Amino acid sequence: MPSPHRHPGGATRSPAGTPSTPPTPPPPRRGLLLAVVLTAQLMVVLDGTIVNVALPGIQRALHFDTASLSWVVNAYALTFGGLLLLGARCGDLFGRRRSFLMGIAVFTAGSLACGLATTGGMLVAARALQGAGGAIASPAVLALLMGSFAEGRARMRAVGTFAAVSVAGAATGLLAGGVLTQLSSWRWVFFVNLPIGAAVLIAGALVIAGTGSQEGRFDLLGALSSTGGVACLVYGFVRAGAAGWLRAETLVAFATGAVLLVAFAVVETRAGSPLLPLRLLADPRRSGALAARSLVSAGA
Repeated sequence: MPSPHRHPGGATRSPAGTPSTPPTPPPPRRGLLLAVVLTAQLMVVLDGTIVNVALPGIQRALHFDTASLSWVVNAYALTFGGLLLLGARCGDLFGRRRSFLMGIAVFTAGSLACGLATTGGMLVAARALQGAGGAIASPAVLALLMGSFAEGRARMRAVGTFAAVSVAGAATGLLAGGVLTQLSSWRWVFFVNLPIGAAVLIAGALVIAGTGSQEGRFDLLGALSSTGGVACLVYGFVRAGAAGWLRAETLVAFATGAVLLVAFAVVETRAGSPLLPLRLLADPRRSGALAARSLVSAGA
């Protein structure tokens, strides 16, 4: 049997051309990789709440009215939630290492733009850019963990640490936002990401091995329908809190989101390279875990 050969992206390929799992890095390197990706995850999760305590200062400085102030938070949630599936697919097609570094770079650039914003519109647009970067980086974080730790105790410990960081990030964001706002100004809830993001980029480029990429086409219809559907649902929940559950704009957002997600399911059954192969949901353990995670997020 011919031996596998190296792919230019860093992964090995079998004679049939299918990417194989990258070799597990040695223990010291695994520890560094874990620190890098968990720092990135903490930064992404933390930014969902770090801005909350700073909202009164932002409102005074950039002259937000009460109704539009919530979009400082909502713009991040909308783009992050809406683009997650698309971000995960980018990791498949372009490689997890490249996707991770690109997402952190976009997130860090968005943080800089947030801190320098001089108008409300600039800040909301920059928060959306942050959310897009987080949606690209976050799926790659878990994929890198699963690919770098062998199944068993090491992987369970890594995933458990990932879960703890994700849960603790929201509470940490509230505390950090309060401290930074009190000691300096609201702009530092964004500027604090710059040294962390730069360190993650440098360390990630050195520690994370190339994972190669999968062959396949980009599922454009699946990407558009899933991103649009999730974005409409998130927008519906956002507007329900401000305008009411029975307002026309809220109901239209929910109905549009439902239609687009049904269309997404239909597209995925026919696509040659589906964004989300529906057979993955046939596993009851996976489906149960996803349902539980959805309830936890919805409760929060």
